Amino acid sequence: MALFWRHGFTGTSIADLCAAMGIASPSLYAAFGSKQALYAEALARYLDRTVAVIWAPLEVAPTARAGIEAFLLVSAAVLPAQPGKPAGCMVTLSAVGDEGCPALGRRVAEARADAFARLTARIARGLASGELPPGTDCAALARFYLAVQQGLSIQARDGATPAELETIARRAMDAWPAHDAIGTPARE
Repeated sequence: MALFWRHGFTGTSIADLCAAMGIASPSLYAAFGSKQALYAEALARYLDRTVAVIWAPLEVAPTARAGIEAFLLVSAAVLPAQPGKPAGCMVTLSAVGDEGCPALGRRVAEARADAFARLTARIARGLASGELPPGTDCAALARFYLAVQQGLSIQARDGATPAELETIARRAMDAWPAHDAIGTPARE
């Protein structure tokens, strides 16, 4: 998983994978069938790990705003490189669909679409509960915050520190649609 995450699908050779796993190529093919199948398993493992860390705070927060903020702040904390873990998000940084593997590219695109759907659903619940101004475009707001999180991933890959990423996340929250004290949209 870490090799694909760090180097991409094409940049990771069978020899690299075998060396990292301490096996010979016949064992790799016997266990996974192909490099593509191994990538699919690595992506699934990454997604399983990510759900608990990044997505849980979005869901358990008491408001949509608090959920989005938690999503961004947790991302800012976990996206920088850590021992044994490359920087950035494997899904955001993946270009596997452009590396001659359209089926794997569709899996990555599905994971990105799932992220968008999760954010849109959480924001829609906030709109339904009255915490957002009527008429808020939930999809547009979700795309904005997903773009911020994806930008955090790229910044982390380029060496941004957790503190720098947190600053970006906090500034992005300044764009959250405001209500005035009695619950009606605030005037700009």
